[in-house]
Amino acid sequence: MKRPRLSPIRSLPALALALAGLAQICAAQEFNAPPPLARSRYRNGEETLRAFAPVSAETRHSIVKFNVAGETVALGAVVDASGLALTKASELKKGKLTCWLATEQEVDAEVIAIDDQEDVALVRVHAQGLEPIQWATGEVGEGQWVITPGIAETPHAVGIISALPRRIRPPRALIGVQFDFGTSTPKIEDLLPGLGAEKAGLKPGDVIVAVNGLAVTNRDQVVEKLRDFRDGDTPRLRVQREEKQFDAEVRMTVPKSGQPGSALYFQQRLSRMGGEISQRAEGFDLAIEHDSILHTWLCGGPLVNLDGKAIGLNIARAGRVTTYALPAKLVKQVLERLRAAAKAATTASN
Repeated sequence: MKRPRLSPIRSLPALALALAGLAQICAAQEFNAPPPLARSRYRNGEETLRAFAPVSAETRHSIVKFNVAGETVALGAVVDASGLALTKASELKKGKLTCWLATEQEVDAEVIAIDDQEDVALVRVHAQGLEPIQWATGEVGEGQWVITPGIAETPHAVGIISALPRRIRPPRALIGVQFDFGTSTPKIEDLLPGLGAEKAGLKPGDVIVAVNGLAVTNRDQVVEKLRDFRDGDTPRLRVQREEKQFDAEVRMTVPKSGQPGSALYFQQRLSRMGGEISQRAEGFDLAIEHDSILHTWLCGGPLVNLDGKAIGLNIARAGRVTTYALPAKLVKQVLERLRAAAKAATTASN
């Protein structure tokens, strides 16, 4: 026997009753909702960090904390028992450099070599019997737990790898021109005052035809070829002016706040709203990205896995939840370059 169908109008009271019942259930669920998570149980909360304490305790004697004039500026990874350590170079400000050990001793330290390309410094720590960090072998994986230990028994931060090693381009440096968008050729329409193109004598109407000897035919090619130059670099531009061509070395500049072109860095200023970022946060040949929330002074030390092996060297806080670490393989290459540079400097001075 078929059930009679209710008309839409006669169904409305039943629908209203059903909605009222659902509202009561939701209200009861909201009333009985569990309390919010205690801050101590957040990923960087005390209880969570204590859970990773065994790993930190295993590595703390392979880590140092650098101070300049009494202010902590960076962590460091011990790489030699005689007292050599790696750290983030750009955080080592001018002033008396000292180093705190896990034994609660403060000792003198001195920078002996710097790799500007990767922003790594080799530092001599005036202490003996230090424990070199153990480097991990094998590949890292997305979602892998990572720990930033210090000289204490509990780590400073934990997180997960959010992106596999990749190149991090340097901050965009400008030659200081505005192109004529009425043509596809790289023709200069205007110059930004005070930047390299104006100082090199370029003029509106000039056309760029080559960058460092490589021919270009449109704006995009010029922009792409100049993208990897850093602040202070001087690429050689071949310029067409009327019927003549000439070469001009143009200094690249990263505009500071208020300078022409500084609007390009609006996104970087937004990232600073989430907290201070490292003085140098870009321009690395290869970097692991992880989401540990680090203060800038927590860079320079090792990033370790759950076995206490270093998978990299924390090199920059680049955003609210973005930190870069140089992979272990690259760090070892940098260390060899720094050792060679330090040896050459010592030989030259003798």
